[in-house]
Amino acid sequence: MFHAFDNPGPERTLSRPGWMALLARAPLEVLEAALGPHDQAPPRWLRAPETGLMMVQGRAGGTGERFNLGEVTVTRCALRLPGASPQAPVGVAYVMGRSHRHAQLAALADALLQDPDQQPVLEAQLLQPVREHLAHEQLQRQQRVQRTKVEFFTVARESGGADDEEEGA
Repeated sequence: MFHAFDNPGPERTLSRPGWMALLARAPLEVLEAALGPHDQAPPRWLRAPETGLMMVQGRAGGTGERFNLGEVTVTRCALRLPGASPQAPVGVAYVMGRSHRHAQLAALADALLQDPDQQPVLEAQLLQPVREHLAHEQLQRQQRVQRTKVEFFTVARESGGADDEEEGA
């Protein structure tokens, strides 16, 4: 589902849905490392981090009718950068799980990335390491699956075997 956001390609520009999808799945350590200098003053909360449940829907085969699959824990928040004007961009984040810190840092990054002057720096220091981390996780997952893969094959029955005699009787 998020694969298109993970690999922007050379001709695609950085877009808000793309970076928000990456920030929601970014490891907390990467967010902390990249946003440490920007996280000195407390933000102006428009919505402090809060945890709740969201209903997740699925589709049979990815294309069938929707059905309620179950609930997932989500933390959300919205903020403005400290000292920013009331017209400054709003940083928003929704992350799976209960980590208020993850939601806060993702919202902070969202607000910072809306400034075109900050985008190149944060692309290199934050978004690219997140893409690399997610690609590494996906490769590890594929390798684990490959180790447990079982290949099945069908052996054609020879005519005149014992099974054929039982069927004819």
